Amino acid sequence: MVAPPDNDVLWARSVHYSHNGSPGIIGVSVGVRQGEVLAVTGPRGSGKTTLLHCLSGRLVPREGEVWFNSVPVHTMGALSRERLRRDRFGWIGPEPALLPELTAWENAALPLLVSGASHRTAKRVACAWLDRLDIGGSARKRPRALDRAASQRVALARALVSEPAVIFADEPTAPLHRAECALLLRTLTTAARSHDITVVLATHDDDTAAVADRRFALLDGRPAAAAAGASGPAGSSGSSGSSGPAGDTPEGQAACSLSA
Repeated sequence: MVAPPDNDVLWARSVHYSHNGSPGIIGVSVGVRQGEVLAVTGPRGSGKTTLLHCLSGRLVPREGEVWFNSVPVHTMGALSRERLRRDRFGWIGPEPALLPELTAWENAALPLLVSGASHRTAKRVACAWLDRLDIGGSARKRPRALDRAASQRVALARALVSEPAVIFADEPTAPLHRAECALLLRTLTTAARSHDITVVLATHDDDTAAVADRRFALLDGRPAAAAAGASGPAGSSGSSGSSGPAGDTPEGQAACSLSA
């Protein structure tokens, strides 16, 4: 194994992963710099969610290497990868996945509480993030009393509350309308740049991808350039949909657009 470049907080080389024998990603190599916002783009089924799961240690590649800060994630045991995700990574997907028995602030504070922070500290930090997301007034409400946009903002606060090294955002704006999408993306990117957090953002939407510093396009599980060389012109990175075990965008959800 060869350690990644010093300026890459995340680095993958020749990663392969299959879902029940069906290829998910094939020979993908990518590096992400400290504090960078990288948009992983591509049409439905292109491997975006699978790549995020491999980079974050949720999945172990069948072949290839994944490194975080010069530590080989692909050789870690399940418990070590779980600790890594808890302590250094944040995650937000298309579904808020809030615990119904907890209030909004308790859901947002979960990473801190699990890590051993005091109740008072966790509540203070979580409520501060909810205030930044303009839902501080809903801190004591339970998920059933929140609409979809508010629930997704609570999920974003949960991803940000421990100021992780990396946030993985898998189609986080898929269920939102334009104004709600704009607020979520603005908060995510502003927080990332002010706290030097790296963001890996999977999206099928060109306007969402436009907030990123750089794009990495996938097609049929391969880097788009390689796929185009193998099978003709690559599809547009703005095509609808996402891929992987938990990332498909349900039909009929509002498309996010930041354009006027």
